[in-house]
Amino acid sequence: MGEDTRLVAVVALAQGMAAAHGSREAWRAAAVGACRALGGSFAALSVWERELGRLRVLVNVGERVVGEEEFPEGEAYPVHQFPEITEFLHERWAGGGEPNAWVETAEGPAAGRRPGYVHQRVAALRRRGRGCCVVAPIVLNGRAWGELYVARPAGAAVFGREDADFATVLAAVVAAGIAQAERLEEARRLAFTDALTGLANRRAVDVRLDEAVERHKRDGVVVSLVVCDLNGLKKVNDSCGHAVGDRLLERFGSVLSLCGAMLPGALAARLGGDEFCLLAVGPSADEVVRAADELCRRAGELELGEGVACGVASTGDAIGPVRSARRLFRLADAAQYRAKAERAVRPVVAGRAGADDPVVRLADTATSGASAERRRFRGRRP
Repeated sequence: MGEDTRLVAVVALAQGMAAAHGSREAWRAAAVGACRALGGSFAALSVWERELGRLRVLVNVGERVVGEEEFPEGEAYPVHQFPEITEFLHERWAGGGEPNAWVETAEGPAAGRRPGYVHQRVAALRRRGRGCCVVAPIVLNGRAWGELYVARPAGAAVFGREDADFATVLAAVVAAGIAQAERLEEARRLAFTDALTGLANRRAVDVRLDEAVERHKRDGVVVSLVVCDLNGLKKVNDSCGHAVGDRLLERFGSVLSLCGAMLPGALAARLGGDEFCLLAVGPSADEVVRAADELCRRAGELELGEGVACGVASTGDAIGPVRSARRLFRLADAAQYRAKAERAVRPVVAGRAGADDPVVRLADTATSGASAERRRFRGRRP
């Protein structure tokens, strides 16, 4: 492979990782790019989990054999099965060496081993019908992060020293791509996470609710929203200080998350201040009401605060057509407003008080007026 061809391959790998959305896509782009660049038939990207003493496979691409999944859930290997990694980490590199790639072949045994020794990788190559592999350590922030592995089938040309050197270059490009993907994921996490409670924030709810309502209109999926106000927060702040008030918010956030777990895939969020919500897509309205009921019960048992005012609105109830996220929120908010006004210890559910349901009437009366929409998602477009 000429220098120009290799440069093109490096650029293609870097561009593939840069275009990826999320870590899984970045891992796959790295493995696919390296496999093509080195003329391999199979490639894998793995991470070293030091605390567990194992190498865990993140992605397998190319010609996979039985048992090799693209994104395996449990494919991991104990560190003692790979003595060359331990030697590399604790001897060669520590002594000032470079994190260079190396080649293994199915012919084995590995160089320098006692007679009869068959290296784990050699055995794996034979077992999977591959003739050779090149292994390149991936280094992030001065520490071994994992490895890039590319193999060729039995009968194909064996990787040479130049291939190993090129694999070392590819591993450095992959390391840069992984670092960038991790930074972007952290930025996304911060953008959609409430800093105090660790729950989703209002921005995350906006996005998810819009998507959910579109699914409801297209496929009829049930979408439910639980909106709640934590009672007594101001009193706790005034009498005990904001640090204690923050502790109440954190504890209620944990309760909300726990109750949200009753609804598969539900999003637990803090909208701001003392306002929280649960967004469920798929579970029935009755399931959501049961979760909201449990939320009220557990909130009432907290040693701080005065329970929670909770309102529920679900497309599975008689609330009329829901053509926008704003309408579902108005309904849930109106139900929560009624729960607060009545000091209800259980959730108020929109659409369950008959044809002239006061909650539905409140939500739908003069939609632009403050009385009908007491609070709206801050910053939402009209």
